[in-house]
Amino acid sequence: MKVTPFFDIHEDLGAKMALFGGYQMPIQYSGVKQEHLAVRENIGVFDVSHMGEFEVEGPRAFDLLQFICSNDISKLKPGKAQYNCLPNENGGIVDDLIVYQIKADKYLLVVNASNIEKDWNHIQQQNENFGAIVTDVSEKTALLAIQGPKAIEAMQSLCPLDLKTLSYYSHVTTTFGGINNVLVATTGYTGAGGIEIYFEPQHAQHIWKAVMKAGMGYGILPVGLAARDTLRLEMGYCLYGNEIDEKTSPISAGLAWVTKPNTRFLNAPFHQKIMEKGSNEKLIGFKINDRGIPRSGYLIFDAEENLIGRVTSGTQSPSLNLGIGLGYVNSDFSTPGLRLKIQIRDKFVPATVTTLPFIKS
Repeated sequence: MKVTPFFDIHEDLGAKMALFGGYQMPIQYSGVKQEHLAVRENIGVFDVSHMGEFEVEGPRAFDLLQFICSNDISKLKPGKAQYNCLPNENGGIVDDLIVYQIKADKYLLVVNASNIEKDWNHIQQQNENFGAIVTDVSEKTALLAIQGPKAIEAMQSLCPLDLKTLSYYSHVTTTFGGINNVLVATTGYTGAGGIEIYFEPQHAQHIWKAVMKAGMGYGILPVGLAARDTLRLEMGYCLYGNEIDEKTSPISAGLAWVTKPNTRFLNAPFHQKIMEKGSNEKLIGFKINDRGIPRSGYLIFDAEENLIGRVTSGTQSPSLNLGIGLGYVNSDFSTPGLRLKIQIRDKFVPATVTTLPFIKS
């Protein structure tokens, strides 16, 4: 079991802790709904230091990333970031990640905590043909996500840079809370706006106190992973291990927008064929029309109660106060407005296919 640099803080705050991605992490503090709504309406801070970070640099860095990433790395420039997938050799996804271009020949990859070792091995294997310099800096990196409509205004006092000038999926290395060399990014996973800050772990206590003090007049709350999940689900964002995995086609998962076969990434022709022919199943969003909360693994049926798919994620939306979910269905049943039924225990509960996201960001 590993812990983040904020572990003592979480314990002092009475957080409910649990093992996640090999780390002891805060699941909730004051309650999932309260934390969720704080992010939607005000500001919340997440410890996400469990995420993995790899630096890729050198004259072959671009060539390696263009081959292992599904998106077009050539569209990046220093100060910008890009959402991506690591395709495997069988048509599935090794992981989803964010790629930050730091400078012309240096990139930062941010990967899921549970996949750090797997991703590292995959990248190292592919790098045998390129020879880029790849360094695992996960243990040397602390990460806070400061999210919500008031986050930028609240955190401005800690940063000399005008944070409002940072566009979506941008980043800059600057001073934050009196600490130098902090990477400030706008690549949030909540749809509520805000920033993420990457810094050296020895500054964790100082940064946390500075963030909480700056947000005090804005209703800031510490937020756990449970609310992080409900927030991303309201936006229809994929979670690795739920919506996407080693066997999932990124096209079926609605990730064609980050899948660019023309770049000739690993196994690109396979994905090109799916994009041309269409996939047999699609990831949909749905709302429950009655009482009931959908959960991962529940079965999805058509209106005549024929089995057509499965739920991958579900919850009671704190913003909408109704059950929502994501799931894979036969592509013929993916049209918004179509009526479905979700088997919740021994009942067939009516639901409707809806467009994503469930709420506006």
